[in-house]
Amino acid sequence: MLFNSYPFILLFLPVVLAGYFRLGRRSNLAPVIWLALASITFYAIGSWQFVALLLLSIAVNYGVGHLLIVAELTHPQRKAALALGVAGDLLMLGIFKYAGFVAENVNALLDTHVAVHILLPVGISFYTFTQIAFLVDAYRGQVAAYALPHYALFVTYFPHLIAGPILHHKDMIPQFEEEETKHPDAHLILCGVIIFAIGLFKKTCLADGIQPLVALAFEARSPSFDQAWLGALAYTFQLYFDFSGYSDMAIGISLMFGIFLPVNFNSPYKATSIVEFWRRWHMTLSQFLRDYLYIPLGGNRRGRVLRYVNLVITMLLGGLWHGAAWTFVVWGALHGAYLCVNHAFSALVPNVPLLARPGRMLGAVLTFLAVVIAWVFFRAESVAWALRVLHAMADPANIVLGREEIAALVQVAIYAALVWLAPNTQMLMGYDHGNRRVGEALRAGRMRPLVLYAASLVLAFGFLGIQSHSEFIYFRF
Repeated sequence: MLFNSYPFILLFLPVVLAGYFRLGRRSNLAPVIWLALASITFYAIGSWQFVALLLLSIAVNYGVGHLLIVAELTHPQRKAALALGVAGDLLMLGIFKYAGFVAENVNALLDTHVAVHILLPVGISFYTFTQIAFLVDAYRGQVAAYALPHYALFVTYFPHLIAGPILHHKDMIPQFEEEETKHPDAHLILCGVIIFAIGLFKKTCLADGIQPLVALAFEARSPSFDQAWLGALAYTFQLYFDFSGYSDMAIGISLMFGIFLPVNFNSPYKATSIVEFWRRWHMTLSQFLRDYLYIPLGGNRRGRVLRYVNLVITMLLGGLWHGAAWTFVVWGALHGAYLCVNHAFSALVPNVPLLARPGRMLGAVLTFLAVVIAWVFFRAESVAWALRVLHAMADPANIVLGREEIAALVQVAIYAALVWLAPNTQMLMGYDHGNRRVGEALRAGRMRPLVLYAASLVLAFGFLGIQSHSEFIYFRF
């Protein structure tokens, strides 16, 4: 089921909200069970054949986590339990997501013809990483004992289940345990509806609206210089508004239940360096890779060279997390190289206050161009196809610039203005996940008519722009 669908907006969400708050009048646990069952139903509507796999994953990880938290195990036994749990998660992810990729490469190397066709369970990367973090923290002694219904809801919570953010137990389970979240808060519901409306508009009007231009670069056999750049920029902005739209919709839906999700997207194209870009783009994945891969590898504690090696390894695996293809490996390698250059530059070039502002402006331009080049590999069907697009982008002698290209240029320019000049949703609504605050200006009565009228307008446009089947791009990962 898609957030940007009429059945979800008009039927599923109202029924789940009504049941949640009705049960909250009598019990603190019943709404948790109701929401967990609703989340599993949400998943089953689109991926019923993988519900058993999801439930098995929850059962195994909860059992291993319970052992690590409650049982009096020796240190070797705790290590063995953690290794068993994490290995099981990675094995499941490897079979369903990477078996076909491995088979293709083995066939290419050994001239064999092994065929592996396994459907990819929707959201498997998100709920697997969520549970790996839980197990590692349980091993470190950083997890309290949680009841099974709360843990099951933590994993399956439908606003995040399909395309993130990657949740952390300490952020979410305490909220599920609180009694006050089971009672409707009119202010949070209103703010949730407004944020959801903004996200819906971003997806159905902006992301879906620019999608046809992507074909200029990625579906043409021999794109011209201007077509290649326009197609690459169109995908850059399509992915931006698609992912930003989903993130807003997830936060908005969760707010209606009185639950705050972590921010996962914070105007990444305004970044002035690649390091800053990764603090703004898919923020929960960046935090996961830092805390559970980069730092355990040694981080920056073992010298500059090993730091760069750890960065490249982390980003290579981050690329593979997104998809089982060499295009994602190259994308990850590029960002690993970008980060190494960024850190080396910061270490070697002195900070001159007089040049700080021009340096930030130049850094923003270079960062954006580097990101666009990497997105070409992220979007292309193959490495060869990506190189074909990049070759066209590097050949200014081959320009068409006909009527279609001029119209595309105007549309891309409008999207660029929205990205760099418009405030993001967190700024607009004052959303603060850490302090659980949102819409303070709205609560105080300031800007209320303007915000409500604008929200009604974007909701109407977003609602009318819903297409029959327009998935979010991150559903594929």
